[in-house]
Amino acid sequence: MWKHLKKWFGFGNTINENEEDLMKKFLIVGLGNIGEKYHNTRHNIGFKILDYLAEKEEATFETVKLGDVTTIKVKGRTLILLKPSTYMNLSGKAIKYWLEKEKIPLNNLLVITDDLNLPFGTLRLKTKGSDGGHNGLKDTQEKLQTTKYNRFRFGISDAFSKGRQVDYVLGEWNEEENSKLEERLKISAELVKSFALAGVNNTMNQFNGK
Repeated sequence: MWKHLKKWFGFGNTINENEEDLMKKFLIVGLGNIGEKYHNTRHNIGFKILDYLAEKEEATFETVKLGDVTTIKVKGRTLILLKPSTYMNLSGKAIKYWLEKEKIPLNNLLVITDDLNLPFGTLRLKTKGSDGGHNGLKDTQEKLQTTKYNRFRFGISDAFSKGRQVDYVLGEWNEEENSKLEERLKISAELVKSFALAGVNNTMNQFNGK
């Protein structure tokens, strides 16, 4: 009897539609440090990619709890862009809060970060992995209690002398890097959109190593 009532009045459809809506919502997190002095540093490439994407979609960030947030629509998908205001070492706190607040499945999370182990501008998307010594990923892993979440690494290379790693990652892009950055940002934005539209596996096949 109850099954027939659900069918007649569409109760079951509401649940399916809600689940479908959640699967079309994504949390895209760019890691970085807040403050003007960090704005154009290598370590803030996550922020920079989201700023580029938001600008192209004519979206404006709003300062809210634990970060700056804006939302863009891409062919029926909702992408919530988050720049945590917790500083890099506590990024996981903001990520966990916004995942839960927006009821976004873990599979629909993408964390964007810099990577010293990749040549400048190289893109690499992975579905799991270690933190690789990156404090932002380390905190994310601890807060989410898993290493199985999507991360997009943007190569910043390791062109620094011994003992100069901190100065390098917190340093600004050099002239040669700046001249190539716009094109790299464009492809990075395309990767983010592809993640939401085509899925992580198709996106890895298309963009990894580019």
